[in-house]
Amino acid sequence: MINVGSFAKAIVAALAAGTGALAQAMADGVIVQGEWVTTALAVLGALGITYVVPNAKQSDVSQR
Repeated sequence: MINVGSFAKAIVAALAAGTGALAQAMADGVIVQGEWVTTALAVLGALGITYVVPNAKQSDVSQR
């Protein structure tokens, strides 16, 4: 069965990483090729890492 929560959290993480990288790249008003590569790597890294890490179980959260 497909877990929609894993896809949703990965997409949100990718959007956040991409937005943060683009905001930093636009600080000088010009985006060069290296900054596009950095943004793409941030998005891909966030997608991959966030999708692989499982969501915490309810019992894991309550043990804090």
